[in-house]
Amino acid sequence: MLRVAVVGSGPSGVYTAQALIAQDRVPDVRVHVLDRLPCPYGLVRYGVAPDHEKIKSLQNSLRTVLEHERITFLGNVEVGGDGIPPERLGELYDAVVYCVGAATDRALAVPGEDLPGSCSATEFVSWYSAHPDAAADGFALRARSVVVIGVGNVAVDVARILSRGARELRPTDVPHGALGALAGSRVREVHMAGRRGPSQARFTTKELRELGALPRVRVVVDEAELARDPAYADPSPRTPALSSPPNAPSPTAAARRNVEVLRGWAAADPGGAGTGGYPVRTIHLRFFLRPVELLERDGRVAGVRFARTVPDGSGGVRDAGTHEDIAAQLVLRAVGYRGIPLPGLPFDPVRGTVPHLAGRVLRDGVPSPGEYVAGWIKRGPTGVIGSNRSCAKETVASLLDDAPLLARRPSAPDPVAALRAWGLRPVEWEGWLSIERAEAELGRSLGRERVKIPDWAGLLSAARGGGRDGS
Repeated sequence: MLRVAVVGSGPSGVYTAQALIAQDRVPDVRVHVLDRLPCPYGLVRYGVAPDHEKIKSLQNSLRTVLEHERITFLGNVEVGGDGIPPERLGELYDAVVYCVGAATDRALAVPGEDLPGSCSATEFVSWYSAHPDAAADGFALRARSVVVIGVGNVAVDVARILSRGARELRPTDVPHGALGALAGSRVREVHMAGRRGPSQARFTTKELRELGALPRVRVVVDEAELARDPAYADPSPRTPALSSPPNAPSPTAAARRNVEVLRGWAAADPGGAGTGGYPVRTIHLRFFLRPVELLERDGRVAGVRFARTVPDGSGGVRDAGTHEDIAAQLVLRAVGYRGIPLPGLPFDPVRGTVPHLAGRVLRDGVPSPGEYVAGWIKRGPTGVIGSNRSCAKETVASLLDDAPLLARRPSAPDPVAALRAWGLRPVEWEGWLSIERAEAELGRSLGRERVKIPDWAGLLSAARGGGRDGS
């Protein structure tokens, strides 16, 4: 028997567990999927926007894997920090695969970034997703103008949630406290800004179009900014623009689709609104603006100073020598995720990943027996959810190649008992099912569908059959 611990129950962790039990090279592999949270599914539960039900339904396929007879879910088990050290965990199992993701956001590294009212989009997403580490009252939404820095799907999610009405979000599992804050929101202007053009934006066309379908929301695009983009002058998917420098990368088909959507909005009636009539909120999509400073007034953020940029002919941008200030009482940076060190594991601070060779953890350049990585902590925060499958398969292939050596390493006969002896109180699958029942009950009590429990005390109480009395 080969016992493997997978640390992290998001897609990369679940796909790793699935690959381990689906293979036939090593018989009788048993997998324990550990997570610091008492709930599984990682960013599918705590990163996907509540109004994206189709993507959230991925939980059903992840659930099927975690219910396999040779897989055991163990939530509320922290590895590193105040929990069990990686070196001790490695003594309990034949192998450990770390799938801990990228837990923080990238910084802007500009003056004023730490002012009150300047937050990461990660914090905002955690708040409306009911992550138990997020402050339940973290966003009162008293700002009338919000700047979202970034032009990826996370930035679009944040802009969309800020612009949605609470009535539309009520059928979702958004926590009740966040729903109340969104109902009382004073936000009227959302400015989403990126330093490059729409050809380099990371949002998908599907996500972009959702902004134009929001009821009582007006989407504003500056056609002069679009005109700087290579895809604006080059609408054909096959014919390069005559004005494009010979070394300029050709816009992709997806980039052209995005530009066409934006071009349509820019050409629309400036006084028009999104579906539903008179606009309550306006979303400004801005490009070729690089943040250089967060402005301050009375000790809080009051806006963002941007340097205008122009394409440099090689797919990047250069400063144009002028600036623009956008007033805002809340600034949310959405410029990417970043991995953080896990105490006891090597870490590359430049890449924000654990050094590895085909998934094998490298210590001083040498593979460390029994230690592996998969997912974002292995390759960085790139790709889509499905990208984790091939990443997990590569790591599992390395682990299986090492199986003869791993089988000779000492391990604990009962790792769960050893975890409890260490002082941990694992939440097993039945405990997670109890949380699901408590969230359904909470929803019914509030006249809604299932509503997420947003705090540690409530989750742990529910996991142990104690119910839930908060929101």
